[in-house]
Amino acid sequence: MTMLERRAATSLTVANRRLVGYAARFNTEARIADFREVIRPGAFRQSLASGRDILCLRDHDPAVLLGRTKSNTLELREDDDGLYFSLAVPDTQAGRDLLALAERGDLGGMSFGFRAVDDAWEGDLRELRQVELHEVSIVQAFPAYAATTVEARSLRPFDVNRAWLETIC
Repeated sequence: MTMLERRAATSLTVANRRLVGYAARFNTEARIADFREVIRPGAFRQSLASGRDILCLRDHDPAVLLGRTKSNTLELREDDDGLYFSLAVPDTQAGRDLLALAERGDLGGMSFGFRAVDDAWEGDLRELRQVELHEVSIVQAFPAYAATTVEARSLRPFDVNRAWLETIC
């Protein structure tokens, strides 16, 4: 069995108890440990079309569930830019804490857990062509794919905070 991999991204928007943004961006190179990696358009397509239940967690912790595709509290879709997400933040302590941190700009960004189904190597560059997506996570640490965004939006005015993506291994 292959290991579950994780990648992270940052920048968050809150809108009426929703967090929205990109958990992954296409065609953007990132440094992962001792290699470089790029996600190609279509990498998430089959996984999203499969109807599998994909979770939204805090810091990849299954004990802190924030939403899921099965209950329609998490929306995921591919567009020309990457893997877009929209999360209806729960009215739980974890959800309230998350919104407070997002509004202050204290969150590190987004991450996603996956298994590579189709990848290719050229020297130290790994190209992800198809992945099996298991979860997306809102992370409080530092991310690695610099072009990925997470945004927290609200009906009440506040500064939109952004950060840039890095990888969590």
